[in-house]
This record gives sequence, structure tokens and C-alpha cells, in this order.
Amino acid sequence: MQILLGFLLALIIAFLAYKARSLNPSGAIAALTTGTIIFGIGGLGWAILLLTFFITSSALSRAFKKRKANLNEKFSKGHERDAGQVFGNGGIATFFAALHYFFPNEPWVWVGFAASLAAVNADTWATELGVLNPNPPRMITNFTKVVEKGTSGGISLIGTLASLTGSALIGLLAALLNGKPDPVSVFFIVTLSGLAGSLFDSLIGGTVQAMYFCPTDQKETEKHPLHTCGAETIHIRGWKWLSNDWVNFACGAFGVIVALIAMLSCQS
Repeated sequence: MQILLGFLLALIIAFLAYKARSLNPSGAIAALTTGTIIFGIGGLGWAILLLTFFITSSALSRAFKKRKANLNEKFSKGHERDAGQVFGNGGIATFFAALHYFFPNEPWVWVGFAASLAAVNADTWATELGVLNPNPPRMITNFTKVVEKGTSGGISLIGTLASLTGSALIGLLAALLNGKPDPVSVFFIVTLSGLAGSLFDSLIGGTVQAMYFCPTDQKETEKHPLHTCGAETIHIRGWKWLSNDWVNFACGAFGVIVALIAMLSCQS
């Protein structure tokens, strides 16, 4: 019965998100899949965490449109999430929700789930709110090179604070909804793991993520094979297979690794 209810809830949310143009058709199908597993196996608390990430990230992607309009040429995709983005952001969380079926009473499963969402939420908040920083960001690899807003690997004070806030929101909910064995520890572990995942996202985004160059606009971009202007982009650095979706997946995975190591350290 819970799986059926999870499917119905996921279906309603995916449909509403599709109608609101937060998801394209492939993204809606992917959201239905991940939502059914997370809602159906995890239950209400797990659903709340996932919905918090999805609702806040969707709202922020639409906020400050005028200030972000000139940054669209930087990113590989728009605010309508496709299947790659859904699985990139929610794949790790879905895996831990499935693990909950086999390990229903293990706190590390909940912490891993929460940490993955905290990481991708932190990254999304940093990306969407970092544009409000009055000064251009600096590359995370050396902190001295000034880059354009929206550049992969660029970080700023406001973006980092936004990242911490987005992670703390998930951490707080994780502690309140299922704070075993210690709510305070869960909050700090999830929050700091989420921030670490977001910073790791920036690190690989600025080093090994596939990046391209538009010869017409003379700008670096994630878009391939065509830039916003219609010109064919040229690969300039990074691993060609490492798209932004895989970077987001790595962000969530790194957050989980940090969280589980922190849990083991606290228990030893």
C-alpha cells in the first residue's frame, strides 16, 4: 500500500512540475521513478526532504531571472530539468531509499540519504544565489583567478554562504524528522557533508568537467554541441564524458562519503 501511495504522490508531483515547466517529459518520468522509490519505501520523512530540495531548487532557478538572463549561455541546460538532471541530483538519494527497505533501522542509511540531498541542495543554492554577489567569483583551484559569474569552479562569499544555508536546511529537517542516534550530531554531520559535497562539485567543475568554447561569442561554456548563439562549440578542457549531470552525481556521492566517515568517527 505504501508503494502505491508513493507512486500516486510521485505521479501528482511529477505532473504538476511538468505543467509548471520545472520538468520536461523525460525529467517527469525520471521524477516519477525516483519519487515512487523514495516516497514508497522511505515514507513521509523521506518525501519531505526530497520535496524540500525539489521545491526550493525549482523556485530559486526561476528567481532573479533578469540578473541571471545573461548567464544562460554558460550552463548546459535550462530550468526545465531532464532525466539526466533528475538522476544526477537524486540518484544517490534514491539508492539510499532503496537500501532502507533492507536496513530499515540503520541510522547510517538515513544520514546517507540526507547528506546526498544536502550536497545537491547546497550546490543548487550556491549556483542560483551566487549571482547576487556584487563581485565576480574566483576559481576554487587557486582563489586568485577572477572569472565570470556562472563559470564552473568559480566560488564567491555569497555563493558559499548560500551553499551552507541550503545544506543546513536539509540538515535541520533530517535532525527533526529522524535524528537517530543524536539530532545535534545528525544536523552537523549532514550540514557539513552537504557543504563539502558542494565545494567538491566546484573543484571538479573547475578542473576535470568537460568545458567548451564558443568561437563566435568568445566565451567558455558547458553547452555542446551548439552554443546559445547556434555556433558549434569546441572542447577545450576536461573529460568529455564528465558532463554537469555527472558532476552533480559526484557532488551527492562525496557528501555521502564525508557523512559516513564522520559517523564512524563519532562512534569510535
